[in-house]
Amino acid sequence: MLPENNSYTSLPLELAVKSGKLKTCLAELGHRTLVMGILNVTPDSFSDGGLFINAELALEQACKMIEDGVDIIDIGGESTRPGADSVPTEIELERILPVIEKLAESTNVCISVDTCKSVVAKKALESGAFIINDISALSDSNMASVVAEAEAFIVLMHKKGAPRDMQISPHYDSLISEISEFLQERIQLSIASGISPERIIIDPGIGFGKTLDHNLEILRRLKEFKAFGKPILIGTSRKSFIGKVLNVSDAMDRVEGTAATVAIAIANGADVIRVHDAKEMVRVARMADAIIRGDSPA
Repeated sequence: MLPENNSYTSLPLELAVKSGKLKTCLAELGHRTLVMGILNVTPDSFSDGGLFINAELALEQACKMIEDGVDIIDIGGESTRPGADSVPTEIELERILPVIEKLAESTNVCISVDTCKSVVAKKALESGAFIINDISALSDSNMASVVAEAEAFIVLMHKKGAPRDMQISPHYDSLISEISEFLQERIQLSIASGISPERIIIDPGIGFGKTLDHNLEILRRLKEFKAFGKPILIGTSRKSFIGKVLNVSDAMDRVEGTAATVAIAIANGADVIRVHDAKEMVRVARMADAIIRGDSPA
């Protein structure tokens, strides 16, 4: 069952301070849509694998996304595409730490790290990250304590199965109820482990153990997750369900389909959108906010 709370307040600015850097974007949660730019420093991610494996190229891409208006850079050193295998901790750290350190030194952007490993999370937070985007939602028993100790944010995502097998005939008896029950249990575990309730973000896990119809249903019924009183993150960018609907096999050619899902997600309650095409999706988010939230620069 969903909790009864159906609202949340934005964070006071003092809660968004780390290492002397004001993370003002996070204080905007609930007032405008935040845009999280995807930066995969991996050779095998489904859309941009290998493009930014070099730290200098990754930094260049991050700076471009910042110029395009993203609020958060989400750095990943391990592919979570369907069929992907896990990589050793040492390799993941080698990929992400130089990028985190350079970004933290040269920008004030809010840095997120896409990892399921508490060792990686700890090093990333020590190097300047401020959000842990955990697609396994604390499957590592030490993750919660690492996040709590650092007073960081955590994204708790629902998935069914591991990346290597999650898309092999996923089945649910009641999709939204099952996702909700999982997220509620993970939220309770987070709080019991010392993570501040104001620093928890939820993600229903588009494309992670979901069929085309499951993904569309999540977007259609996204408002139901507002009952948790937590910011909602949605990641639809370039994913295969968009390709199936539009009959487009090339992931790079799914910008319009992604834009449609982003606009619908924002209309239905998303607070953070995770995207590859920064400039285009920042514009979509700003236009959607002007209509839905009344957040217009005029």
